[in-house]
Amino acid sequence: MPIGISVWPQAGATNDVADVIEKVRSARDLGLSSVWFGQRFDLDSLVLAGIVAQAVDGIGVGTSVVPINPRHPVVVGSQAQTVQAASRGRFRLGLGLGSTTLESAAFGITEDRPVLRLREYLTALRSLIEEGGADIAGERVRARPPMPTRVHGGADVPLLVAAMGPQALRVTGELADGVIPNLAGPRTLATQIIPAFERARPARPPRPGQVVVCVAAVVTDRPDEVRARAAQDMAFYDASPSYRAVMDREGVARAAELALIGDEEEVSRGLSRYIEAGATELLVTQTDMGGPEDQSRTWKLLGELSA
Repeated sequence: MPIGISVWPQAGATNDVADVIEKVRSARDLGLSSVWFGQRFDLDSLVLAGIVAQAVDGIGVGTSVVPINPRHPVVVGSQAQTVQAASRGRFRLGLGLGSTTLESAAFGITEDRPVLRLREYLTALRSLIEEGGADIAGERVRARPPMPTRVHGGADVPLLVAAMGPQALRVTGELADGVIPNLAGPRTLATQIIPAFERARPARPPRPGQVVVCVAAVVTDRPDEVRARAAQDMAFYDASPSYRAVMDREGVARAAELALIGDEEEVSRGLSRYIEAGATELLVTQTDMGGPEDQSRTWKLLGELSA
């Protein structure tokens, strides 16, 4: 089973990008299959993916995830192809619907029809990347670049979407290459997310559907202490309606209950449940919740489990 990790610079690093590059080298040497970069308001995930791909070979790179609302598909298509060319085919573009609260505060925008925007966005993005241009005049997205958009060496970019609701999963199945759900436990994955995604897939898709499942995990001898940290770090999700619905389906009260925290055997058992539920790949997140030593121990286990 391919296993990747989310990577973020160490707090207090002298140079965030240099720190990430060193971490990615360590991840590759441990046998992990991919590294993924989230999008916040500081480091740019697409730029970072391109830099890392040039600096470190032998490991896949991806974004998890780029919010679509504040970024036009013409711009994202150009960036994604540039990263793919830099990585020589090792890049996957993870996209997400974003957070209404954060985007309203940061950009002054609110999208009241997110699924429609996702459909139009993916349609435009595929055309921009695969056909070298677009002529889209939708209700939410307009994309009519007057010059070619193809980047030689970067045209084949797998598109993954952090979809979990039924409408978003339908659009993702129809127009994307994979789904990258976060906080979807094994039960929800097997009974809700994968069936909805697969039902919407074309009869003869260009490539197999990818189900890259995000799972928070820490290997530690201090499980109670790390669980308390997880309850703080993951509390943001508890108040989100979309995540609340997923947690309710899974039968948990808080997001932190879905984190896999314990020794190597316990974490391995937890990860295997996601594989049994139908995940094609695992993306392990928040491995730093127990500190640097526990993170190193976690990465070592994941490298051993990664095929």
